[in-house]
Amino acid sequence: MIPYGLQTEQRIEPLGLGEPQPRLSWKLRSDRRGAAQSAYRITATADGETVWDTGRRQSADTILIPWEGAGLRSATRYHWRVEIWDETGTAGSTAETWFETGLLHREDWPAVWIGRDPVALPPVDPPTDEDLLAPGPEEAPLYLRHEFQLPERPVRARLYATAHGVYEPELNGARVGDRELAPGWTEYHHRIQYQTYDVTEQVRAGDNTLAAVVADGWWSGYVGFDPRRPARHYGDAPGFLAQLVVDLPDGSQQTIATGSDWTESDGPIRAADLMMGQYVDARRAVSGNRPVAVLDTAVGPLVAEPDEPIRVVTELPAVAVDRRAPDRFVIDFGQNLVGRVRLTLPGMPGGRRITVRHAEVLEDGELYVANLRRAAATDTYLTAGGDTEVFEPRFTFHGFRYAEVTGCTEAPGAVARVLHSDTPWTGRFECDDPMVNQLHANIGWGQRGNFVAVPTDCPQRDERLGWLADAQVFAPTATRNADVSAFFARWLRDVVDGQNDDGAFRDVAPIIAFEREGAPAWGDGGVIIPWLLWKTYGDRRVLERSFDAMARWVEHIHRHNPGLLWENRTGNSYGDWLQVDAETPRDVLATAYFARSTQIVAQAAEVLGRPAAGYRSLHAAVTEAFQDAFVGDDGSVKGSTQTGYLLALAFGLLPDTMVDAAVGHLAADIERRGNRLTTGFVGVSLLCPVLSEHGRADLAYALLHQEEYPSWGYSIRHGATTIWERWDGWTDHGGFQSAAMNSFNHYSLGSVGDWLYGRVAGIDQTPDSVAYAELLLRPTPGGLLTWASAEQETARGLVACGWSRDDDRLTVTVTVPPGCTAVLQIPTADPGSVRENDLPATETAGVIQAEPSAAGLTLRLTSGRYTFTASTTPV
Repeated sequence: MIPYGLQTEQRIEPLGLGEPQPRLSWKLRSDRRGAAQSAYRITATADGETVWDTGRRQSADTILIPWEGAGLRSATRYHWRVEIWDETGTAGSTAETWFETGLLHREDWPAVWIGRDPVALPPVDPPTDEDLLAPGPEEAPLYLRHEFQLPERPVRARLYATAHGVYEPELNGARVGDRELAPGWTEYHHRIQYQTYDVTEQVRAGDNTLAAVVADGWWSGYVGFDPRRPARHYGDAPGFLAQLVVDLPDGSQQTIATGSDWTESDGPIRAADLMMGQYVDARRAVSGNRPVAVLDTAVGPLVAEPDEPIRVVTELPAVAVDRRAPDRFVIDFGQNLVGRVRLTLPGMPGGRRITVRHAEVLEDGELYVANLRRAAATDTYLTAGGDTEVFEPRFTFHGFRYAEVTGCTEAPGAVARVLHSDTPWTGRFECDDPMVNQLHANIGWGQRGNFVAVPTDCPQRDERLGWLADAQVFAPTATRNADVSAFFARWLRDVVDGQNDDGAFRDVAPIIAFEREGAPAWGDGGVIIPWLLWKTYGDRRVLERSFDAMARWVEHIHRHNPGLLWENRTGNSYGDWLQVDAETPRDVLATAYFARSTQIVAQAAEVLGRPAAGYRSLHAAVTEAFQDAFVGDDGSVKGSTQTGYLLALAFGLLPDTMVDAAVGHLAADIERRGNRLTTGFVGVSLLCPVLSEHGRADLAYALLHQEEYPSWGYSIRHGATTIWERWDGWTDHGGFQSAAMNSFNHYSLGSVGDWLYGRVAGIDQTPDSVAYAELLLRPTPGGLLTWASAEQETARGLVACGWSRDDDRLTVTVTVPPGCTAVLQIPTADPGSVRENDLPATETAGVIQAEPSAAGLTLRLTSGRYTFTASTTPV
C-alpha cells in the first residue's frame, strides 16, 4: 500500500504558504483487496531540526490533518514525511514532500507601494497619421526597475511580489516564474494576494536588475459591463509591491524592496486591458528612467496566494488559415478556448500595423463579434522591422476559436495559448457515443475557460463576473473534472466578504456592477458551495469559516418572509434563468431554495457541533408551507414546469405519497414535448439526476441523446466545442440570438456532467459519506450506449467505475481506494448470475455483503479492483 499525492493545504509543494496551521493530506494506492491504513506517523523538519513528530497514531485519517508541530516561521521550508501501517499492523511505504511558508507577519514587509509619478511624465508629441490609435503615456503599463549589487551569489533567493493590477516580474532580463495575470482577482478591499518565487538560480554576484511590468488588470481597467474607462472600481492606476530576499553564503541576508529609489521607463506595451486587448509598438525600447512615486507605505490587506495561479496550460496550433484579402487572414484553432494568440510574423518594414481580432463563431464566413458588446478583444502590434518577429500579448485574454489577422501579406504562424487557473485535472469520462464524448469535452473546455481567477460566467464579452448561481449549479461537475478545493475555498472568502449588513449574499463575487441583494438560487450559492466542499473534500475549515454567513443568509430570508414563502427581498429574481418554452413561478423556485439552504445550514450546524434544532424546525416549516401553497392533491406543482417538479423532488419538498405522481407529471411533460427539455440554469442540473433517481433513466438518456432543439446535442450538431450560454444561441429557425447576451462559452448548462460521472458511469458516494469514504457505485446502462467508464481522483484516492454490455452479458468494473468501502448496485433482474472469475458474488474476495434489491444485486465491497459479469436481463 503506497501513499501518494501528498498535499499541504490542498496543494502539492506550495511555495509561499500563508496558513499558520496548514493541513496535511495523502492518498493511498494498492492492488490488494481490503487494504486499509490502520496507523500513520508524520515527521516534519525545518533547517535540519525535527519540528513535529506525531509518533505512531492509530488512525485511518489521511485527509486534512491539522499541523500540531512548532509554530511556523516566515520564509522557511518544511519537509514532512508520512509513514503508514496497513490493516494488519504491518509497516507500509513512506512518502515525503515539502512546503515553504511565505511572509507571515506584517513586519516582514519593508517594501512600499510604488507607481507612476504623473509629474515626471514627458511631454506628449502629436501622434503621426499612422499612430492615431496609439494610447497616451498615462495609459501605458508601468515599466519598473531597480539595479543592485551582491558581493556573492546567494545560496537562497525569494521574490515576494504583488500588484494593484496585473504584473510580470523579471530578473536580469529573464522572466520570473510562469504565472499569468498575477495576482489574480480577489475582493481587493479585503485581500490582495502576493506571490512567492524561487529565484535562486537567476541572481548572480555583482550587478543585478530587478524589474516588473504592471498593467491595469482588474484593478483599474475595464471590469464587468461598466462603460467607464477605466472602471475604477478599486483604484485609478496600477502599482507594484515587491521585495527580493537573498541569503548569502556568510549567513547574512539582504533585502531589495520597492521604494523611492526605483525608476519607471517607457516601453513597447503602450496599453493593456483584459477586455479591450493589448497595444504594442515594438519600435519602442525600454528607456527613460523617471523617478517613481511612493503610493503607500502600508502594505495593506496582503495574503499569500492560497491556490494554484493562472498559467498557460497548453497550446493549440491553427487547423486552418484562410486568406480573405491580400493582407487579411482568418485563422481557425478548431476549439473555442480562452487565452491569446502567439503570432510568428515574417520579416517586414518597421511600423507595420498588425491587428488581431477574436471571435467565438463565424457569420457568413467572417468574425461574429456583436456578442462581445463593449469588449474590443483586439490586439495591435507595430512591427520593429527586419527579421521574423514574434508577438504574444501578456496582459489580456480573450475567448475565441477564430482570429482575424490584418496587416500581413504572408500567412503568419499562429498558435493559441490556452490559460486558466491551473486546477489539477482529476476526472475522465468516456463512452462509445461520439456525441456524448463531445458533450463531456465541451463541459471540460467550458470549465477551463471560465475558471480564470474566479468562476466567471463567460470569458469573451464585457462581463466575466463571478455569478453565484452559475457557480453553485456547476460546482458538482467541476469537482468531478478537477481538484477545485483550494480554488473555491479562496473564492468563497470573497462571497462571504460580499455579504451585506442584513445578511444577504450578492449575485456576484467579487462585488462588481451589482451591489443588490442576491436572488434566489444566486445568493444560495454562499450556502450550497461550502457544504459541497465539505462533502466532496472533507474540508471542515471552509465550512467553519463560512457557517456564520450561511446562517445569516437563512435568517435574512426568514426575517423578511415570516410567512415562510420567499416572496420579499428576492433581489433581481431571475427565476429559472434562460429556460425555454416554460415559465417556472418565481415564488416556487425561491421557496424551494429557502428550504434547501435552511436544510444545509441545519446539517452544517450538526457537523460543526452548533445548535441545529432551530434550523431543523424552520426547514420543516418551510417545507410544509411549500406543500400548502404550491402542491396540489394530485401531486402537481404550481406552474407545472419541469423545473418546478425537479426542485420539489430533488429538495425533498413533497409528501412521500405524492412523489410518484409528481414524477409522472414531470415525465409526461418531457414526453409530450418529444423528449425535450425546458429547463434553464437552475433546473438543468437536476434534470437527469432526478429522472434516474426515480426510475426514469430511460428519459434521462432520451434527453442526453436528443439532437433537436433544444438540447445539448443540437449545439454539438452545429459545431459547438464548448457549452453555450443559452439553448437558442443559434438556431436553424432564428439564427443568432440577441447579441445583448449570447455567449458561446458558458458552463451552467453543462452541469449535466455530474450525472455523466455519477449515474451513467456510476461514481458517487452514499448520503452520509464525506470525501468518498463510502462509495455508491451505480452504473446505469441505457440509451444508445454499449459501454461507459469514468475515473476520478478523489481526496482519498482513485475511484473508477465502468460497464459494457453485449447481447447477453453485462460487465462492470470498479476500483475502490484503500480504506474506503463501496456499495455497488449491479442492474440485473437475475442476481444469481453475478459472478467474478466464475465464482458467485457471495464467494468473491472483498465482498462483505450481497443482497438482491430493486436495483438488481447490491454488493458491499472493501477496497480493491473488481470485475463482475451478470445477465443483461433488464431490471
